[in-house]
Amino acid sequence: MDTATSIGFQVLACSGTSSFIGKKIHKTSFSSTYLPARRGHAPRRRLITSFRAEARPTWLPGLDSPPYLDGTLPGDYGFDPLGLGEDPESLRWYVQAELVHARFAMAGVAGILLTDLLRVTGVSNLPVWYEAGTTKFSFASTTTLFIVQLLLMGFVETKRLMDYNSPGSQAKEGSFFGIEASLEGLEPGYPGGPLFNPLGLAKTPKDAEEWKLKEIKNGRLAMVAMLGFIVQASVTHVGPINNLMEHLSNPWHRTIIQTLAESGP
Repeated sequence: MDTATSIGFQVLACSGTSSFIGKKIHKTSFSSTYLPARRGHAPRRRLITSFRAEARPTWLPGLDSPPYLDGTLPGDYGFDPLGLGEDPESLRWYVQAELVHARFAMAGVAGILLTDLLRVTGVSNLPVWYEAGTTKFSFASTTTLFIVQLLLMGFVETKRLMDYNSPGSQAKEGSFFGIEASLEGLEPGYPGGPLFNPLGLAKTPKDAEEWKLKEIKNGRLAMVAMLGFIVQASVTHVGPINNLMEHLSNPWHRTIIQTLAESGP
């Protein structure tokens, strides 16, 4: 009797260093098939194995990633249409710049939504976010706030730049008021320890890579959200909560299309 048996399975790449013909492999598929014996001949089994390597996902399906974006960076989907990262040192700088901008954007989005919600609900008499810079507060003058912010941010950014230029230099004993052990930064841009990782979410390298990916994805989304807030403010002259409430009051007729049409000359 002629018989045929097929066995198929998939193996996911377990590290970012696997390679096949110079390209990274993120999913590998194998299939093994036993062919039937021909009639009138002794049963024979021939094993045919096929191997298929699928390229890692990119920002545009079917587009090959630049060779310098090999998937080792968190959130690397081969996006560099202008070729800004061809130089390794420039790529290293852009990675840190994106990370910092992403974190500022996430903090900004959270702050804007929270203060806007408190203002709209009447809980607090806070200014709308795009007027906060010109508001005079009773607890300190504008000049005092500017100087304090300049000193604090200048100190932090200087330390970050020093650690970027000389990785690990800011973790040496005596470099940060004797609390270096509380930071435990493993690489530039990612401080840890009880101060920056109080919940211990990135104790293992695998967990750390997972959280790095989540952070950069949320950071990129926050940067897009900040751009949306800026456009909203320039067009509607109100905060995002007011825009949301207006849209929900009449979802089919109060959309971005009508808003842009009404704001035209």
